[in-house]
Amino acid sequence: QVQLAESGGGLVQAGGSLRLSCVASGRAFRSYIMSWFRQAPGKDREFVAAINWSGVETYHAASVKGRFTISRDNAKNTVYLQMNNLEPEDTAVYYCNTYPVAQAYWGQGTHVTVSS
Repeated sequence: QVQLAESGGGLVQAGGSLRLSCVASGRAFRSYIMSWFRQAPGKDREFVAAINWSGVETYHAASVKGRFTISRDNAKNTVYLQMNNLEPEDTAVYYCNTYPVAQAYWGQGTHVTVSS
């Protein structure tokens, strides 16, 4: 069982940066592929990025590739999402989860608002 807690969201102007963090409980964290998803107002939740257990392999959605970077620190049970050159279209609630996702692991998410 894993419990996830996201943080780091906020209000930022277009072109700005934020770094999101997701802290996981449980010693099994390092065995999981981890991912970030987001849900914009009125839209379905969508995949953003994923990272394998070692951090060597990463995958980013086309909409964020080149601007966002997923990483992890297994010693801290934490996965990060560095978001640069933010756009108003990135406004959403951001969630972390394993990959494939486990419904029981969805947390409260962290809100990101990008103003134009």
